[in-house]
Amino acid sequence: MMLRYALQTVRDRKGGFIGAFLALMCAAALITACGTLLETGLRGTIRTERYTAAPVVVSADQNVHRTTVKHKKGKTKVKHKAKPIAERAWLSDDIARKLKGVPGVGKVVPELTFLAQPLTPAAGDLADKPAYGHAWESAALTPFRLVEGKAPRATGDLVIDRGLAERAHLKTGDRLTVQSTQAPRSYRITGVAAPSEGALAHQTSLFFSAGEAERLAAHPGKITALGVVPAEGTGTGELKNAVTDALAGTKAQVSTGDDRGPVEFLDAAGARIKLVSMGGAMGGTSLLVAILVVVGTFALSVQQRHRELALLRAIAATPKQIRGLLGREALIVGAAAGVIGSLAGIPLGGWLHGRFVDMGAVPATLERTVSVFPSLVAVAATLLGAWAAARLSARRIARIRPAEALAEARVERTRPPWSRVIAGLVLLAGGAVLVAVLSVLRTEPASTPVTFLAVVVLSSAIALLGPLVVRAAAAVLRGPLRLSGPGGRLAHANLRGNAARMAAAVTPLALLIGMTCTVLFVQPTLGDAARAQAREGIRADWVLAAQGPGVPAEAARKLRTTEGVEAATEVVRTTVRVGLDKYPAQGVSTAGLTRTWNPDVTAGSLDGFGKGSVAVSELAADQLGLKPGSTLKLTLGDGTKTTLEVSAVYARGLGFGDLTMAHDLVARHVDNPLAATVLIKSDRTQEQLAAGVAKFPGVRVLAPAAVDNLQAERQQANAEVNHLAMGLILAFTAIAVVNTLAMSVSERIREFAMLRLAGASRRQVLGMLRTEALSVLLIGAALGSGIALAVLTAFSIGMTGGAAPSITPLVYVSVVAVAALLALTATALPGRAALKPRPVTVATAKE
Repeated sequence: MMLRYALQTVRDRKGGFIGAFLALMCAAALITACGTLLETGLRGTIRTERYTAAPVVVSADQNVHRTTVKHKKGKTKVKHKAKPIAERAWLSDDIARKLKGVPGVGKVVPELTFLAQPLTPAAGDLADKPAYGHAWESAALTPFRLVEGKAPRATGDLVIDRGLAERAHLKTGDRLTVQSTQAPRSYRITGVAAPSEGALAHQTSLFFSAGEAERLAAHPGKITALGVVPAEGTGTGELKNAVTDALAGTKAQVSTGDDRGPVEFLDAAGARIKLVSMGGAMGGTSLLVAILVVVGTFALSVQQRHRELALLRAIAATPKQIRGLLGREALIVGAAAGVIGSLAGIPLGGWLHGRFVDMGAVPATLERTVSVFPSLVAVAATLLGAWAAARLSARRIARIRPAEALAEARVERTRPPWSRVIAGLVLLAGGAVLVAVLSVLRTEPASTPVTFLAVVVLSSAIALLGPLVVRAAAAVLRGPLRLSGPGGRLAHANLRGNAARMAAAVTPLALLIGMTCTVLFVQPTLGDAARAQAREGIRADWVLAAQGPGVPAEAARKLRTTEGVEAATEVVRTTVRVGLDKYPAQGVSTAGLTRTWNPDVTAGSLDGFGKGSVAVSELAADQLGLKPGSTLKLTLGDGTKTTLEVSAVYARGLGFGDLTMAHDLVARHVDNPLAATVLIKSDRTQEQLAAGVAKFPGVRVLAPAAVDNLQAERQQANAEVNHLAMGLILAFTAIAVVNTLAMSVSERIREFAMLRLAGASRRQVLGMLRTEALSVLLIGAALGSGIALAVLTAFSIGMTGGAAPSITPLVYVSVVAVAALLALTATALPGRAALKPRPVTVATAKE
């Protein structure tokens, strides 16, 4: 019976359920979109291109490992953890000899992969396709076939793929300058090759002679991978087992099928972890925001039906029946909204993934995965959320006596229930604890989720304490509102007498402004502090930078021998692991280091800094318990383990990374050994220095201020990824603002008619609505700004050591202006529509 009543109510009161339907539909779409990103990170396919003709690929282990053994109550527990390294791990070429003669192995093809960027202007924009160099012998792994010319034999020979030849209009006999791991060099194109199964979609291939490829790879006695081709009559599974047995006792990894893709595309393999983290963070935040919005929407919807539900109680409906009716209504609306929203979330997730690929946050080689699981989760979450929101909203009306229900249907309670106040105070205390915790967190991965969680928890506290906050604000605004005329006096009366209804509009506004300000200013707070430290720590007069992959070491050597140059410090960046913990690091040239670089040493000294030394930030020193003279064991970017002695501790870790080592040590263990920058201490002019490096294509001499501007541009590009990630949540919150305000105004059509009959003009009623909207906006902006300021200040204290969040006044004003536009539009349009019918018709109509 309750189901029939619920269906009848939904059919007859479509307008009353539209707000809840929109909130639930948007929530389902958001959860589905985030779910597809999470699923892509977990199950996304990385298809091989270069290793298509090699069913089995042998590679080095790309992880660091830690095994812990615990003995407790007579039981032994063994835990094994692995974390990926940042650079490519190289394989000893002895592995190839182990596989020769193994039953089932037909051919073993060694592979070398290294940086090889064409520098000719005619090559066009190759940013969408990274270029790699290989030895011609490994062309059989794809396989590549010569379509023109001959294979490279001499050190100056080069074979390019047909895609590059067509784009750059190159042919056999032309010369092409290539920037690889060494100084740029001009090669003669001896041939053009093409894959037998079509062009490679995600890379450009350049093939060198075996000797030249080994020189450019710069890892003597090591190879990138091995491709194993089976003997005739041997299956892939049989071959894999034979190779695995032959390599038992080594750390070599054996891959087949789609597992070969992560061996080839290391960035895609790393992007899986990033996408899981991003999708999980977005999904978790969106779920919390959705719960807050949906509960608020249902609470407003139930409040608007208070009289109807009170009459049901008066004619003997039991509390259980009221709860059942509202629960079934919510399930009906939630089912429809969940299905439609989840279907809309699939293309939304595709658009989001595409934008991440375009921005470079996710490589195109990680293919998007779509299944029914995110949609099913979204529908289930929508149903559960709708049902729970309806049950929570019905607690008061279902619990009180029928006579009290009828009384409260006409006049709002003077104060919210004690249970609501206590819950609000608990959440407020929880938010304060999160803010306090945030102020002592010093790493971005730890602080970012706490940052947004604190915003949601504090906004939830506002939602529960909203009626009290609105009444307090009404008391503060009493004087200004009464001075603004009849509309202001009516607006003040509504703020004071209908605080619960007004609070329902304040909550999404506070959430929108608080979350938007946090999203927009959290990255600048960190980035500006890092740039400030970098500016203060660079003593160089000039900086070498490159438009290509980096500055060759030969350019730095040439400047060091130039008259008037005191020091030239090469800087190479990487990521290392200490145990399983990840730390950003850099390698710097040791000669004349203190003339170009000042990291603000607080302990120890950089005098005598050399190959066996490491300087650490104060954060790393605190976390690892280090001091000058301590020994630090770490894993370099390519998995090589080393032990260094701490020579100094410095304060400017945000600007220069947590660990600083010798350039020669780091450069041998990264995929790109070219310097990101070279710091120059010299009394020569910019033009004189530029003439000294003119033969190096793309290398420029810049002032430190220009480099700072480039870093600001990169900071903005990184921030755009975060803005996009959180943009959907903010859009959902903006929709909730419009939705809630529109619901609140549309329900008051009878009130407006009575005001008109009492003598108020249409203009006065609209003025009252406008004043109410501005009052609600002021309250929401004050609360949202306060939340954002508290959270950003705590974030700044923890991450930068100072209570100085980077807030751009123009951006802040724009956020409030957009919120004001939404509030005024969502109030004015429904208000005008509600005033169209004749007042006497509305006043005498049946409720």
